[in-house]
Amino acid sequence: MNTKRMFFAFTLLFVMSMGVSAQGFLKKLKDKAVDRVKDKIENKVERETDNVIDGVLDGKKKEKSSKKREEVNDDAVSKSVPDEQPQVTTSTDFKRGSVVMFEDDVTNEQVGEFPSKWDLLGGAAEVKTIGGVKAIEPTNNAVITPLLKQQGAYLPEEFTLEYDFYYWNSKEDVGLNDMKLILINTPDRSDYPGEIGDAVSFALTHGVCDSQDHNYRVKDRDTGFNYRFKQGWNHVAISFNKRALKAYFNGNRIVNLPNVQQPAWFAFQVPFEYVGLTFIRNVVLAKGAVELYDRNASDIDKAIAETGKFVTNNILFKTGKADLLPESMTEIQKVADYMKKNPRARFEVQGHTDNQGSDKINDPLSQKRAEAVVKALVSLGVDDFNLKAVGKGSHEPVADNKTEAGRAKNRRVEFIKK
Repeated sequence: MNTKRMFFAFTLLFVMSMGVSAQGFLKKLKDKAVDRVKDKIENKVERETDNVIDGVLDGKKKEKSSKKREEVNDDAVSKSVPDEQPQVTTSTDFKRGSVVMFEDDVTNEQVGEFPSKWDLLGGAAEVKTIGGVKAIEPTNNAVITPLLKQQGAYLPEEFTLEYDFYYWNSKEDVGLNDMKLILINTPDRSDYPGEIGDAVSFALTHGVCDSQDHNYRVKDRDTGFNYRFKQGWNHVAISFNKRALKAYFNGNRIVNLPNVQQPAWFAFQVPFEYVGLTFIRNVVLAKGAVELYDRNASDIDKAIAETGKFVTNNILFKTGKADLLPESMTEIQKVADYMKKNPRARFEVQGHTDNQGSDKINDPLSQKRAEAVVKALVSLGVDDFNLKAVGKGSHEPVADNKTEAGRAKNRRVEFIKK
């Protein structure tokens, strides 16, 4: 018997003497040490072993192949699951402020250098490339803030702040790092107060790693919420208007606070000392904000904020004519006050009638009535450039024209914001 046959026989006797079943043998093969022995056996007797040994080894290979496919499939499934919506999301009303005060997309920065548009209050920061684009990587307990020329406070009473950050979706890095946006109400930009204390108006913390747990802090009170980011770049936005603060993740509003102290400046903080986890880019600070919702606002403010239009049955005309009745001026004055308070808002003034009479009569009558309302608004100081009169006749009823109550509702004027 040659050496190869002897080696094979010895191996087979060894397995039988241990009284191990095929299943037990496979479990042993899972050890790294046995795997190395198995590899040596395969190299020496690959063409010499009988069907029994071949079957065992092939089974092991199939098991490994199956596990590998399962791992790949699990990963593919995890990436294909749609992003979960936040627990509370009622609006996607974010709109960037009209005047950009600071902007940095990092494209003109030198990789490996400190980002030139920023100031460093602690830790370290460097421009890196991730996924083919340049981004800022804060590390070592970093705190960075925009490098603006003016001293002290620079955040106006109405502003929006936006930035992109990279989300890894890596289970191995759970909780290793957080991104913190801190809005600070003291004017001294050299004295960073951290995320806790009276000097902090608002602090938003969101997980950069595989976490759905996020929180915000106002007046030393933490509030947690859940949101699952998509893998890759995600967008965060803040809108502040006098006292109201709203925060958005990827367009979904997830924080809506009615009373927040006016902040003076902001900073990004990245705690811990891990590297290669936290990246930000496309930071934009702009003057202007999402319109403030006022609980004491007029019916016109509320209606336009909620529906984009104001509908009234209190603008009255002489029967069959376009002459305004005197009692209509109270309602028209309210509309004029709103439009002068919002001089950039443009409106279509629509006249509507009931179905009494023919379209040949009602269509031009509704047009003349809409024009009469526009003329009255202009006489009260409203810019006629922002007004357009449109007659709708009886073509868009909102109630049943078979009853007097229904016809009264259909005789109306609508102010549609454009």
